[in-house]
Amino acid sequence: MSVSEKRSVVEEDQLIAEDRRVLRKVDRRLLPVFTLLYLLSFLDRSNIGNAKIDGMATDIGLSATGYNAALAIYFIGYVVFEVPANIILKRWNPQVWLPSLTFAWGIISIGQGLVKNQAALFGIRFLLGAAEAGLFPGVIYVFSVYYLRRERSWRVAIFFGGSALAGAFGGIFAYCIGLMDGVGGKRGWQWIFILEGGLTAVISLVAYFIVPTWSHQAKFLSEAERERLLDRLQADSDAGTDQAFKWTSVRDAFSDHLVWAYAFLFHGFSFVLYSFSFFLPTIIAGLGFQTWQAQLMTVPPNVLASLSIWTTVWVSSKYNARAPFIIGAAIVAIIGYILLITCTSPGLQYFGVHLTAAGIYTGNSLLLSWPGENVSGQTKRAVAVALQITVGDIGAIAGCLIYRPALSSHLYRKPNLIAIGYLLFAISMTTYLWVMMNWENKRRDRLLSRGEEKFKETEEDRIRRGDRSISYRYQI
Repeated sequence: MSVSEKRSVVEEDQLIAEDRRVLRKVDRRLLPVFTLLYLLSFLDRSNIGNAKIDGMATDIGLSATGYNAALAIYFIGYVVFEVPANIILKRWNPQVWLPSLTFAWGIISIGQGLVKNQAALFGIRFLLGAAEAGLFPGVIYVFSVYYLRRERSWRVAIFFGGSALAGAFGGIFAYCIGLMDGVGGKRGWQWIFILEGGLTAVISLVAYFIVPTWSHQAKFLSEAERERLLDRLQADSDAGTDQAFKWTSVRDAFSDHLVWAYAFLFHGFSFVLYSFSFFLPTIIAGLGFQTWQAQLMTVPPNVLASLSIWTTVWVSSKYNARAPFIIGAAIVAIIGYILLITCTSPGLQYFGVHLTAAGIYTGNSLLLSWPGENVSGQTKRAVAVALQITVGDIGAIAGCLIYRPALSSHLYRKPNLIAIGYLLFAISMTTYLWVMMNWENKRRDRLLSRGEEKFKETEEDRIRRGDRSISYRYQI
């Protein structure tokens, strides 16, 4: 090897080492705070399941279907404000917007512990959904302007793991806080909302000083580090550029069949994600365990789900594949539901709960990073990510309404059969995305192989066309 070649190798190694150092710095700034905020978000929306079996329904006169209605109303607020929240984020600053949303829902969550009747609960749940609507799609979008496409799924998995951890901590917190029953003249279920909402509000104030702004303005990086970050992003996608908001890009997102396929895929998984997380304490109590036991027995399935998320997504990132792992996760969840439906032994049914949790949470963690990796054009991506959550959470509304008390016999046998149907629908959407993106990648390869002048693009053309550029390749 010549001296010049050796010098080139050394310089390349130095660049790779610099990339890793910058990436570790970004990870330390983004991942802990965003994972914590999402853990709190999921805790504050799902702790109503713990409060329900701790006496809330009786105390406020919640009707037989009132609990289901309260769950559904939350998602109505969530769906209505999803896309507008990400449009505001794109036109504003995540450093202010995301902590402000967190503070708002923390205060609203405290209000859940002060309701006296069913109507008040309905109103406060709508406000909670509206306030929480912007966090998840907002964080996914922020990830897309800090990480390369191949780097995002693992980070999204760590972030989404907060939802499973919320289920685990929620059970422990609910058991411990429930022991405060009667303190200050309030019931244990009221303290669940008040203390957990108060924790969220306090942490949101700290988040103002930790949540970063856009990558091209990142103050936690030196100027040289910021330039290096933007250079590597620009070589990968549009993330390294500062693109202005465009209404035409909003239209492009709504007219892209792949964007809608991502949305329908989450629709299938969202049904099972939220119906499972909200009704898990009730299902476990239905196995014959007392309330305090049911609270604690929600912990192991959620811990397993966290481990499954991180292991599976790490393997998925290593092989740069999403679709087969999403399908595999759906199959694992289906097996879990089958055990719940067909078995009569509480032990086997509880094992089914573990499989269902692992499959549901793992599949969601993979699919939620997919549009962030494959939709290019910053405004289009912001809308696509929000649209995925919006359409997806309509499935959550359906799940909340279908798991009615009248169907609770045999551990919600009929709703669980419907859940299997939703998972099969999700498998079909995954297959559609897999086939269509693979076909499009090959079509573009064939066109480029011709070497014709009309297929050549400038850097400006590539960025302007986004995922419609002939040089753009989908991550499958």
